[in-house]
Amino acid sequence: MSDVAVGQSTPTVINLKKVLGPAHVWALGVGIVLVGEFMGWNYSVAKGGAYGSLIACFVMGLLYTCVAMIDSEITSTVAAAGGQYAQAKHTTGPLMAFNVGLYLVMAYTMLEAADVLVIGDLVHAGALELGRDNVDPHPFVFLAVAVLAFLNYRGVFMALSVNFLITAIAFVSIIILWIGVHPFSPGEITQHQQMLAIQNLPELSNVPGLPYGWLGVLASFQFGIWYYLGIEGTCQAAEEVRSAGRSLPLGTMTGMITLLIAAALTWWICAGMLPWDYLGQALAPLYDASKMSGSLFLHILLWVATVFSAVASANGCINDASRAWFSMGRDRYLPQWFSAVHPTYRTPYRSILFLIPIAVAFGFTGLLAQTITFSILSGLLGYTFMPINVMKFRRKWPLGSIKRGYVHPWHPIPALTLFILCVATLFAVFLGFGSQLLAMMGFYILASIWFTFHRYKFVKRGDQFTMAWPRPRGY
Repeated sequence: MSDVAVGQSTPTVINLKKVLGPAHVWALGVGIVLVGEFMGWNYSVAKGGAYGSLIACFVMGLLYTCVAMIDSEITSTVAAAGGQYAQAKHTTGPLMAFNVGLYLVMAYTMLEAADVLVIGDLVHAGALELGRDNVDPHPFVFLAVAVLAFLNYRGVFMALSVNFLITAIAFVSIIILWIGVHPFSPGEITQHQQMLAIQNLPELSNVPGLPYGWLGVLASFQFGIWYYLGIEGTCQAAEEVRSAGRSLPLGTMTGMITLLIAAALTWWICAGMLPWDYLGQALAPLYDASKMSGSLFLHILLWVATVFSAVASANGCINDASRAWFSMGRDRYLPQWFSAVHPTYRTPYRSILFLIPIAVAFGFTGLLAQTITFSILSGLLGYTFMPINVMKFRRKWPLGSIKRGYVHPWHPIPALTLFILCVATLFAVFLGFGSQLLAMMGFYILASIWFTFHRYKFVKRGDQFTMAWPRPRGY
């Protein structure tokens, strides 16, 4: 995997194909995240109780609204594959860009592993309900990754068109379930008062719905982030959309609105139908709630929708992780071998294929909570960088100096809010998974040392600045 082919003339550059619109951007962002409404978010209930999880839902909603606003401005201006990585190389510098690129790849690859792990477990659970107790989930983990990798290999338009369809079905299923449990007749099917009660546990907090007090609420932020984790992945489509200034902000912000609605409905349904202590450790809480409804139609629909949500998320993760890896290869932060674009399908096929075995390996572990935590940690580190990035961006290229597709309001309030919430959430992660947090930090420190002393010599700084901008203020 050498960076320069000896004796070879300069090859024809094959670029990614601009074929995506706002609906595909929505499908990419919401498709990655919506699985968090079907599983994962409920671990926040185990940390802070049902009401603690609800508080985390809206606090994390504020965090991700800030992420979406900031990303929409910068990515509609820096219209290049790599998303936050492309932002970092223009505003901050090579070392930060390298780390941000790794954050993205690790966050999406670990999320993909969690998705396919859930697909395998759901197939196993469905087989058990049909009386088959000998179905091994592992082949389904591998099959899901293989099919989705092939879909992404063949083209981004088809991959995200499929994502739009199955994501829409999964989202509508949440609304159908909400209607099916008669939301305007409390007590008929949903039993919020009984399900949220803390019974026979005198050692826990007396605050209703907060069994571990306000420290538990803080700890619940760790998995409350799962309601929205991945919406920033819309940035990875920047180089393949037909109009970055329109498609990215529209797709990202409508996606965020979709997720806020889905998160609120999900909490309401599950908190009213499942005891909080069970809800905090359930694999697929919406699916479990559908079984409690007594409707066979809802039972089958939510099994299908849960599988669809996991498939859509894994599909989007393959897209996003490969774009970040591809971009780093193109800028020589990694071997240029990874920057190859398929001459027919116009996809970064080598990056797609390279990351697949990593996702499969973690998917085979069966450690869902730990895999989710690795994804969350990598995402959080990337979000913590974003306030610094947008402030440097606004300072170097003030409003009016360059054309922006979108300008987020109230600067710098979103950046400061995002930074404070990221620090609080990192502390929450430390409370529950301190050793994993330190291990991940150690990994990124070692990777930074490798980049500084080995890889940086291959980087051509002038080649990576692709935007035709004036010199930054103070240059």
